[in-house]
Amino acid sequence: MATPSPSAAPSRSATAATARTRRLLEAPIGPTLARLAAPNLVVSAVQTAVAVADAWYVGTLGVAPLAALALVFPVQSLMTMMSAGAMGGGISSAMARALGAGDRARAEAIPLHALIIATGMALLFTLLFAIFAKPLFALLGGRDEALAGAIDYARYMFGGAIVVWAANSLASLLRGTGNMAVPGAVFTTTALINIPLSGALTLGWFGLPKLGVAGPAAAAIICFAIAAIVMTAYLANGASGIRLRLFDVQLDKAIFVDILKVGFVACGNALLTIATIVIVTGLVGLYGTAALAGYGLGSRLELLLIPITFSVGGAMTAMVGANRGAKAFARARSIAWTGGLAVFVITGLIGTTVALAPDLWIGLFTTDAAAAEMARRYFAIAGPLFGFFGFGQALYFATQGTGNMIAPFTAGAVRLAVAGGGGALIVLALGLSLTWLFVAVAAGFVAFGSLLAYAVWRGRTWNPERA
Repeated sequence: MATPSPSAAPSRSATAATARTRRLLEAPIGPTLARLAAPNLVVSAVQTAVAVADAWYVGTLGVAPLAALALVFPVQSLMTMMSAGAMGGGISSAMARALGAGDRARAEAIPLHALIIATGMALLFTLLFAIFAKPLFALLGGRDEALAGAIDYARYMFGGAIVVWAANSLASLLRGTGNMAVPGAVFTTTALINIPLSGALTLGWFGLPKLGVAGPAAAAIICFAIAAIVMTAYLANGASGIRLRLFDVQLDKAIFVDILKVGFVACGNALLTIATIVIVTGLVGLYGTAALAGYGLGSRLELLLIPITFSVGGAMTAMVGANRGAKAFARARSIAWTGGLAVFVITGLIGTTVALAPDLWIGLFTTDAAAAEMARRYFAIAGPLFGFFGFGQALYFATQGTGNMIAPFTAGAVRLAVAGGGGALIVLALGLSLTWLFVAVAAGFVAFGSLLAYAVWRGRTWNPERA
C-alpha cells in the first residue's frame, strides 16, 4: 500500500502510513492493547524492581537515609511523570495524530521540536532541584541527616536531568509510531544494569565509590544516558519508519503548540499529583521521622502504580491519537474503556494485596516498628482504593491522545483539594490522627477516577460527534 502524501484526504486507508498505524486503526482493540502494552509491562516490572532495590540498599543505611529517599522520591517521580508520561505523552500524541492523518512530513519534523522542548524542561529541573536542593527539601520537612541525604541524591539526579528527558522523549517518539518494543527493550536492559550498579554505588561494591544515599541517583543517570544513546542511534538509521531529522527541519510554531497543548497541561496534572503527595508528606512529617519513613513506603508504592498504568496508558495514547487523527471517535472511546478497566483490575488487586498483607511490601525495607505501623495504617485505608487511582491514570494517558487535557487537569485539581486540602484541614485545623489524613487520601483516589470516567462517558472532548 502506497504511503499517502501529506495532502491526501484523511480516510482509513489513506491515513495508514505504516503497518503499525494500520494496526492502531483497524486491529481488534483488546489484543492490540495487550500486544502494545506487553513491552511496557516488562519495563514497569523491572523499573519497580529498581525502585525496590534502591530502597532496600538505602534502607540498610538506616531510617534517616530512608526518610531522605522519601523526601526526594516525589520530585524524582515528578520528573519521570513529566518527561515520560506528560510531555512525553504530548510528543506521542502529536506523532500518532500526524501519522493517523497521513502527514509524514509533519511526523518527521516532530523529533527536533520534541528534543528542544525536552532540553528546556531539563534545564528547569536542574535549576530548581539540583542548584536549590537545600531550601527546597528543608521546606518539605527535611531535617539534619535526612535533609543532607536528600541534597546529595538530588544533586546527582537533577544535575543529570538532561539525559532523563532526552531518553524519555526519544522513547515517546517511538511509542507515537506504535513501536513499543524498542523502547521497552532498551529500558528493560538498562534497568537490569541499574539494579547491581545502584547497590555498587550505594554500598561501595567492586571497588566503586561508596556514595550512600546518592548511589541510586548516580546509577540511574548512567543508565538513562545509555538508553538515550541507543535510541538516538536507532532513530538515526531510519529503522523506526520515520527519519530522525535534526538539521534539515524548519522550526514550526504549530508543531510546538501541538506538543505543548497536551504536554504543558499534562505537566500541570503531574504537578497536581506530586503536590498532593508532597502536601501529605509534609503533614505526616509533623509526626516525626519514623512516621515520614513509614508513609514514604506507602507513597512509594502509590507512585509505582503510575509506571504500571503507563504500561497500558502509553499504548492507549498512541491508539487513541491515531484514531482521533482518523476521526474514528467511537473506537477511541472503546480503547479508553478497555484499557482503563484493565488497569483498574490490576492496580486494585495490588492495593487489596498490600491492605491484607502489608508486610509483603514493608518487610522489604525496614524493621523499624514505628515506621512499619504507619505504613500498615496507610495501606489498610488507601490500598483497597488504589484501583480508582490506576483507573484515573489510565484515562489520563488515553486523554492525551485526544489533544485536550482539560478533564484530567480538573480531576487532578479535585484530588488535590480532597486529599491535600482536606488533609491539611484534618491535621492542622481539627488536630485529628493520621488515620483521618489517610481517609482523605483515599477519598481523593475515588474522586480522581470517577471524574475521568464521567469525562469519557459524557464529555465533549471524547464525544465530539455528539456536540
